[in-house]
Amino acid sequence: MKLKIVLREDKVDGGYNVSCLTLPGCHSQGETIEEAVENIKDAITGYLEVLDERAKKIKDGKVMEVSV
Repeated sequence: MKLKIVLREDKVDGGYNVSCLTLPGCHSQGETIEEAVENIKDAITGYLEVLDERAKKIKDGKVMEVSV
């Protein structure tokens, strides 16, 4: 799966802020570009795990998987 991210230099505190455009509220940061990218990968993984757990709790519908 490939997702678009936005990387911005933090001109106040230094380092970089990074967000995943596809997943609202999924943000991270790092001192270097490489660290910020690795951190957003971890944040994305955690975000998707939470969504998967929420889907398992749905009782009034059928949960299915699709590939895109």
